[in-house]
Amino acid sequence: MKKLFKFRYHSPSAQDTLRIGKKIGELAQKGDVILLCGDLGTGKTWLTKGIAKGLGVPKNYPITSPSFVFVHVYPGCFPLYHIDLYRLEKDVDWSLLGLEEYIFSEGVTVIEWAEKMPASLLPPQYLKIYIYFSNEGRDLEFVTNIAYFKQIGYYLKN
Repeated sequence: MKKLFKFRYHSPSAQDTLRIGKKIGELAQKGDVILLCGDLGTGKTWLTKGIAKGLGVPKNYPITSPSFVFVHVYPGCFPLYHIDLYRLEKDVDWSLLGLEEYIFSEGVTVIEWAEKMPASLLPPQYLKIYIYFSNEGRDLEFVTNIAYFKQIGYYLKN
């Protein structure tokens, strides 16, 4: 595994979180997996909306949490596979879910509640974002071993 690059950022608003997501989507490439971790209501779906915008998902496709259907697929410059693991129990048989079909696809896969995934399902390269509540806004912690996603850290400093 490549060396992990970590950085933190404070997002003061939902609009700023969308802006960050858009930049991630613009940088994303075929086969990328973006893992989102955080409590209920921290902004995982807001970040995904921005990623969708950066990937060129048409505006007439509302980006919503796929909590009840497991996965939403959106067209864009690459397909966006938006997966939500919120409703999965700890004793789920992961081999029956078919996550590998999305994780190792030609699209960009965003997984909400990724902390529920066993480490054995993680691809060798990924961008993981932890989202935390803060006094005003959200704190985001980025962890990646994908070189071009390191640019986000530089983008956020400016």
